[in-house]
Amino acid sequence: MKENLFEMGANFDDGWSSDNKEKPTKKISTEIKAPEKHQLHFAKEKRRGKVVTIVKPFYLKTTDLQALLKTLKKKLGTGGTVKDECLEFQGDIPALLRTQLETLGYRFKN
Repeated sequence: MKENLFEMGANFDDGWSSDNKEKPTKKISTEIKAPEKHQLHFAKEKRRGKVVTIVKPFYLKTTDLQALLKTLKKKLGTGGTVKDECLEFQGDIPALLRTQLETLGYRFKN
């Protein structure tokens, strides 16, 4: 074990730990819902002068979310990424995105 100068003489092997080594864990929602149960909404942001369309919150497994992203990117012909429980798409495309997601069975807030 590497010795740390800030823990001189301390024995942390008995369940003790220093405060600066523990990182807070994020609360991860593991609830998975069917597409009909989702209440999605859009957000638009400008990043470096370009518009990004964000759709959130999705309650899916990460593999399912990435598969959904891949199909939407192909249908819309745009780039995108997955961040946390949301999908981010390049461009101002909420109308096209809404129609594609509604055909897949997802619902939106008014």
